[in-house]
Amino acid sequence: MKGTFRSLRSYNYRIWAAGALISNVGTWMQRTAQDWLVLTQLTNENATAVGIVMSLQFGPALLLLPLTGYATDHFDRRKILFVTQTSMGVLALGLGLLTLSGHAQLWHVYLFAFLLGSVSAFDAPARQTFVSELVGEADLTNAVGLNSTSFNAARMIGPAVAGLLIASTGTGWVFLINAISYVAVICSLSMLRVDQLHGRDRRVGMQGGLLAGFSYVLGRPDLKALLLMLFLLGTFGLNFPIFISTMSVTIFHAGAREYGILTSAMAIGSVTGALLAATQAKPRISRIAAAAAIFGVGCGVAAMAPGYGFFGAVLVVIGVSAQTFTTSINSVVQLSTEVGMRGRVMAILLAILMGATPLGAPLVGWVADVFGPRWALAVGAASGIAAAIVGLRYLRSLRQPETEVQR
Repeated sequence: MKGTFRSLRSYNYRIWAAGALISNVGTWMQRTAQDWLVLTQLTNENATAVGIVMSLQFGPALLLLPLTGYATDHFDRRKILFVTQTSMGVLALGLGLLTLSGHAQLWHVYLFAFLLGSVSAFDAPARQTFVSELVGEADLTNAVGLNSTSFNAARMIGPAVAGLLIASTGTGWVFLINAISYVAVICSLSMLRVDQLHGRDRRVGMQGGLLAGFSYVLGRPDLKALLLMLFLLGTFGLNFPIFISTMSVTIFHAGAREYGILTSAMAIGSVTGALLAATQAKPRISRIAAAAAIFGVGCGVAAMAPGYGFFGAVLVVIGVSAQTFTTSINSVVQLSTEVGMRGRVMAILLAILMGATPLGAPLVGWVADVFGPRWALAVGAASGIAAAIVGLRYLRSLRQPETEVQR
């Protein structure tokens, strides 16, 4: 278990990873089914509606930012996860039953997306920072990389399975299967050896109030540069449901099965990128800037893809670069942030990663509707290049050699 998979030596991390993988597969199945339901059943291939769903699902992370970071730093993260994971399972069950009954309407999907986003806003920072309690600081970068690997391995499996199920049974059953998958992660939380968790001094987390995280970030030029890069790419570049669904349906005239395969193709690249990030001893900003540049070029090439197969191949490259970018930023921020501020800073990071989507998704969806999916991908390409420029400007501004964490 040396090297890439060393975090799996920990019993607690193994149990957590197993439950998370099953749940992640269900999550990606639901995301695929939800986008397909909106695009092909509840609207007439309206990409703007898909963008609105994304906005409602990820927007609460930004709206609830002060509360989510505060909760992560002040309360038991394991108990938070019990509540959030159970709630998300109930929401998946509700949407599944509504769809199977034939009563699902677009506003229902909007409502469930908003409720799911509100719960996820509390779940995400608690889940990300809980990793340090499972493995400790020494293996944190490796564990973050493996978490991303699990998430994107599920991204390979989930959409492909969802595509087959949608074609054979419809979207409703996909939502129900996702609801069942939450049982796995809830069981894994119950099976953890609490006495072996790497505890934290809660008094450290009590320092400062709700706005302390913002003050901390404003005093850190490296964190400001990283979060600006994430904002640019997250707002205009990480809109894959829009890019892939619209290219699949309107450009290549593909069905649900082919759509699922395209999503899985990009996930192959994402798994590769996550594994590469897991092998890094110490993350570096220079690598993050390079990943952003490759992402931008990849989106530009994808925008000009002449056919379905070529487009799928380019998605692999985009997946590698996007995952290297996001996973490395996650590791840099966690490792370079004081323990007592980590929950609040990670909440800011995740709010940008998820909350920037409400700003960009409707715009990108509008561009896809009015000018075509290829131009929407061009917007993503520009975001990657802009993020790379921000990273390079920060590196150039340094008057002394970078530290091992900042480099």
